[in-house]
Amino acid sequence: MARSAGREALHNDAVQRIGVDAVSVDRIALAVRRSGTGFLAKVYTASEIAYCAGNDERLAGRWAAKEAVIKCFDGTGICFPRRRIEVLPGPNGAPRTRLLGDSRGAQVEVSITHHSRLAVATAHLEIADAATMLPAPDAVVIPHRPKDAHKGTFGTAVVLAGSMGLTGAAYLSSTAAARTGAGLVRLLVASSIYPILAAKCTEVMATPVAEVAPGAVGHAAYDSVLRQLETAEVGIVGPGLGRDRSTWRLAVDLAVHAPCPLVIDADGLNALSDSPRSRGKLGPTRVLTPHPGEMARLMGRTAEQINADRPAAARRAAREWGAVIVLKGARTVVAHPDGRVSEDPHEVPALATGGTGDVLSGIIGGLIAQGSDPYSAAVTGVYVHAAAGRRISARIGDSGLLAGDLLTEIPLVMNVLRIGGL
Repeated sequence: MARSAGREALHNDAVQRIGVDAVSVDRIALAVRRSGTGFLAKVYTASEIAYCAGNDERLAGRWAAKEAVIKCFDGTGICFPRRRIEVLPGPNGAPRTRLLGDSRGAQVEVSITHHSRLAVATAHLEIADAATMLPAPDAVVIPHRPKDAHKGTFGTAVVLAGSMGLTGAAYLSSTAAARTGAGLVRLLVASSIYPILAAKCTEVMATPVAEVAPGAVGHAAYDSVLRQLETAEVGIVGPGLGRDRSTWRLAVDLAVHAPCPLVIDADGLNALSDSPRSRGKLGPTRVLTPHPGEMARLMGRTAEQINADRPAAARRAAREWGAVIVLKGARTVVAHPDGRVSEDPHEVPALATGGTGDVLSGIIGGLIAQGSDPYSAAVTGVYVHAAAGRRISARIGDSGLLAGDLLTEIPLVMNVLRIGGL
């Protein structure tokens, strides 16, 4: 029945969209003949029905206008069914749109033309960027950025990540910490992969450390890594770190003994799963970020059991491990050992691709570096990460997002939240 097109632009902290729709007058006339008042009552307001007075062209014009407006709202989280969009002539005869409900400040203009028994409508939407965001959990807090600040104000994040064949994880997690606003980010990598990361991470300080196998950092580096963490506000351990036994021993000892807060992801989680003695010894300054499979290994259960009641699983893991747990997936759950639980509102299938979890660990670490407590940083990081993915998927759809696409979106989302007063 209809053809449509749309585009979006960010301008002056507002989203602007254009939607176009066209419908055959004869198709609308046929629908009226078949369904009569039932069709009219489902699509049009009483005032529109009175104005159109059975005129097929007027009815078709309003159908096309409503469809164009609906397409403008796609991906914004705001939904108006046809009967809550009213299009009537204004004082000068041009169509005027009224949104019947909470429009969150959206401004809509429409135009309607007719040609060869075809009604064509164009809608233009302008809405404050913050209004397109889903409601944020209570614990979401964006760090303050004082005007007289310097890089030392916003803390140092030390990232222990990467191994042979997994250098991308090191790049994504460390760069995400920088994009989130950490003042300094130091990336510790095995000496043989240092040249790769030194060339790739121009805004991050790549630093080589001793390796026990090609591309694998091992326990021999424990003292040097610990010294780096002693002068940092946060450490991020695990993305792409590899599965060498010595690497896992290093990760476990850092998880238990590092003096600063830690975000532990990926192979850091696998190391903990292989070390039952570390359960209960971590403390609430540790943030573990498992997906359901990793959570199943941490808890000695199956992924199906974890997903059967995600909030309960996260709460139990937080209590048993004594750490903040981020159970990733649609509507990610964050749990604190003291019983607090937060569920994120986002469901973003575009984020179901390799590397996005590495970005999340960097975001959470970057927030802790700036002074956020680990639980607030976890809840906030999850929200920022998912909101960034949602904004990208609104432009490209539910597939094709690359983890690196999130990096430039992170500061945009944080700016919207900061302007909104979070």
